[in-house]
Amino acid sequence: MPNSSHLVVTGLLLGAWSLYSLASEPYFSAEQIIDWPTRSFSGETQYQLVTRDGQQVLQARSRGQASAKYLEREVDLERTPYLHWCWRVSGTHAGLDETTKAGDDYPARVYVARKTGLLPWQVQSVNYGWASNQPQGADWPNAFTSRAHLLALRSGNSQVDEWVAEVRDVREDFTTLFGEGVTHIDGLALMSDGDNAGVDATAWFSHLGFSASAEPPDCP
Repeated sequence: MPNSSHLVVTGLLLGAWSLYSLASEPYFSAEQIIDWPTRSFSGETQYQLVTRDGQQVLQARSRGQASAKYLEREVDLERTPYLHWCWRVSGTHAGLDETTKAGDDYPARVYVARKTGLLPWQVQSVNYGWASNQPQGADWPNAFTSRAHLLALRSGNSQVDEWVAEVRDVREDFTTLFGEGVTHIDGLALMSDGDNAGVDATAWFSHLGFSASAEPPDCP
């Protein structure tokens, strides 16, 4: 049976809440992210710090594996609704249907999650993915659970091996995808995974954080 790596969104919120002191605009450097806990689903995606284009960034290398770096943290979306980051991928996965369990693999994705009840599985998440075959701008419920929704910010090979800046209004995305307004999230995660289809990819991440402004980050 394929490994449901999407369950990072549920699993990352299983334990007691670890509430970090809140900066006015939370920012997470590559050096901080490498120290986040890792949740493994099928082997270990290899995470390491590397220098690319003169900046230290986080590299995630998946060889048919799936594990995520995650942080349990409450973020006030009324103060800082915009999630921003830079990402880059080495390639995409030809022939996958990402809407199926067998094709639920992405060279790169970033999650935001919020707790909706007291039970561990009472979590909603928005998954921002670099899709291989679904068109850019498409969204769909995760094949394993309707409580996770995918949004394809990038698609295919047109920007492979290029840094791409992203800015998302997280409040707006939760409203659009789930029909519910939110005031905060309780955790975030990132990963590169290839466990369901046994595929390989490498991704790089930098400039991950929240802000009050929709201005995109200055990528490497």
